[in-house]
Amino acid sequence: MVKDALAEAETRMRGAVRSLEDDLATIRTGRASPALVERLLVEYYGTPTPLMQLATISAPEPRLLTIRPFDPASLKDIERAISTSDLSLTPNNDGKIIRLNIPPLTEERRHDLVRVVRSRVEESRIAVRNVRRDVQNDIRDFEREKMISQDELKRGESDLQKVTDRYIEELTEVGQRKETEVLEI
Repeated sequence: MVKDALAEAETRMRGAVRSLEDDLATIRTGRASPALVERLLVEYYGTPTPLMQLATISAPEPRLLTIRPFDPASLKDIERAISTSDLSLTPNNDGKIIRLNIPPLTEERRHDLVRVVRSRVEESRIAVRNVRRDVQNDIRDFEREKMISQDELKRGESDLQKVTDRYIEELTEVGQRKETEVLEI
């Protein structure tokens, strides 16, 4: 029972790390990365669709993204979605491909992005702690219902804390890597 609860905690905490990594991939750095626009929602025939399902996205140069739609008719929709997004990028359309020039970030903007990264890392830490709290309550319920002994309760709580510490450390490392990437010129 305790092992099942710990396995569930591990799965949910791993999900929090994965979610943070996906979230941080959308934060702009000085270099072009397809992850920057992959999840951008494009209104395609009345349905919000992720850009990665509508086009091939590549980074042929460090400061350039190219987007080649599978359906040439969706070019205007993609261009509109990029223009209205919070990426602050201007799409250049030549009729077949959209080019996005990624300008270098100013020092002030880099520090703003670092603050955003730190807040998202903190949100993920809170999510991991919430998982710990939920599983801890489950383990305590097991003990209250006499399904496990007090020794198993203490051991389970100790193991749960070790798992939590490991995932919080992993979240911190992910955040530090992204901060370094953002501050890199």
